[in-house]
Amino acid sequence: MSIVTFEKPAPNISESDWYCKLTKLRGSCRKSRRCAFRLGYEAQRLRNETNQTTYWSTCHSNFHIVNRQFEIKCWKTKIELKLIRLQTEIEEIKIEKRESEKTLEFQNLNFKVTNHCLGLRDERIGEDLCNDIASIALKNEQLSLEKLKTSLAEICQKSWEQINNLEELEINIIRDIENKNNTIKIDSELLKMTQNSTNISLKPNPPSIPKDINTYENWLQQCEKLMERIENELLRSEKLRNTMYLLRHRTISDMIALNEKVNFGLRKRIHITKRAEYELEWQKANMLLEMETLVKQINKLENALDAKLNSKMLVETRCEGILYRDGIELCLDKPTIGLHKENDLLDDSIKMINEKLKQTKAMHNILIEHLNLIEQQLRNKTHALNVDQKCLQYREQLEDPNRSL
Repeated sequence: MSIVTFEKPAPNISESDWYCKLTKLRGSCRKSRRCAFRLGYEAQRLRNETNQTTYWSTCHSNFHIVNRQFEIKCWKTKIELKLIRLQTEIEEIKIEKRESEKTLEFQNLNFKVTNHCLGLRDERIGEDLCNDIASIALKNEQLSLEKLKTSLAEICQKSWEQINNLEELEINIIRDIENKNNTIKIDSELLKMTQNSTNISLKPNPPSIPKDINTYENWLQQCEKLMERIENELLRSEKLRNTMYLLRHRTISDMIALNEKVNFGLRKRIHITKRAEYELEWQKANMLLEMETLVKQINKLENALDAKLNSKMLVETRCEGILYRDGIELCLDKPTIGLHKENDLLDDSIKMINEKLKQTKAMHNILIEHLNLIEQQLRNKTHALNVDQKCLQYREQLEDPNRSL
């Protein structure tokens, strides 16, 4: 050979193997590109999903904070309105307490006048020193004043205790309103925070919950209990003020008003008795009409029962007559089945009519008993009216035409 060549000391591959390796490399590259594309797409989708989740989570949190803030504001408004009523009630009951104390002090003068009158009447001698109607009236006045003084003292003590309760409740309400204002302020600051705020940072163990934290149900129950307590205290205080007002305006003229009160009670009782008598008469008239209707219904039921009896005899005669057929003609054909069915229906009808007849007669007996009871009540009401009217006529001698009402 004119030219010497040197070959690399490595095994050579065939051209077909070269093409095969190139094809494998091309497939591996294509597979890697697909995996890279899929991974990139999944990463982009994950970023979008997490961004959407974070965005809507923040929106939901803001929505819950806004709703919670609105709820607290509503409760705060309600409690503030109750607080205004409570403060007004405190002032009113204090005024009523002062007026009742003045009335209680005024009772000392009444005692002095009554005791002086009794002392003057004790100066009588002889037969004039007797326990007459004037002495009885004075002693009754003294007893009435003593009872009134005791009642006023007790009601003043109760009003003092009620004022303390209302003031204590007022302090609790003010504290509760301050807590709600603080909560509203904190929630407002939380709503102002964004991802770009400068006052945000990572916190150690952020979802930790204090042991003494209240549940929402407990918070709502406490708010409702507070409102209920305020309403109860207001009602109790208003009732106490009305009682104080009535006691404060009661005077010795109650002894004179007693006669009018008794007469009013008698007139009212006569009116009620007359109204009851009219109602019983109306009930009696309706009862008689209903009894007459029931009697007619009983007659109709008995007539219907008699009519059913004839039909029953007809069906049973037909059932017996059809049995006289001979041979194969004695069969359970449609006429036989129809007669048996008709017989059963008639039995049911007769049973129902008998039952309804018994019920109607029983109701008629009940109406008779009620009618007897109504007639007895009417006699009692008539007698009671006569007694009450005689009482009113007898009490006319107590009327004083010169007395100023």
